[in-house]
Amino acid sequence: MIRTIVFDIGWVFVHLQPRPLLDFLAENGAGTLDLESVVTRIGLDEHESGRLTGRGLLERLAGLARRPVTLEQVHAKWVDMFELQPAMVDLAHRLSERYRVYLLSNCGDLHWAHLSREYCLHRIGHGALPSFVAGVMKPHERIYSLAERRFGLDPAATVFIDDRADNIEAARSRGWHGIVHSGYASTLEALDRLGCRI
Repeated sequence: MIRTIVFDIGWVFVHLQPRPLLDFLAENGAGTLDLESVVTRIGLDEHESGRLTGRGLLERLAGLARRPVTLEQVHAKWVDMFELQPAMVDLAHRLSERYRVYLLSNCGDLHWAHLSREYCLHRIGHGALPSFVAGVMKPHERIYSLAERRFGLDPAATVFIDDRADNIEAARSRGWHGIVHSGYASTLEALDRLGCRI
């Protein structure tokens, strides 16, 4: 029987719309970039695992531009890339009335502060473990074991909802149930199959 539901954030509670950031960089001489090439060049994994400060990340982003840009400008574009998914947020709040609900997400301190301030995602459920706090990112097994200890999870009674199959497989390897999230309706159906009451 499921007693705990753990949610990812990106592509679950918020969708990413990086075009304003990419256009800003292009307008300032960075050339044509996609989000994947940007995050590779700035070493986003260092930031999201807590090894690179928010200021350090902004400096790397600013360094992609050929023309001078301020860190304030870069920060505004870096955090302005989220589209809230109200149905999923509402689902998590409803589930938290019957289950223990937690957040487990690859996220740096800049995005976490913005998502908390603008959308109050930190108020969902009963706790959160962003990767910059954990010091390690999904799908590394250590972040799941840390979540188990921090939240007192029983793997056999826990379901993890994440948009990436590799993150779900890592959770399943520890005995968790998993749902690869592709949309509200399919996730709702998967929870129903697990016997979760909503």
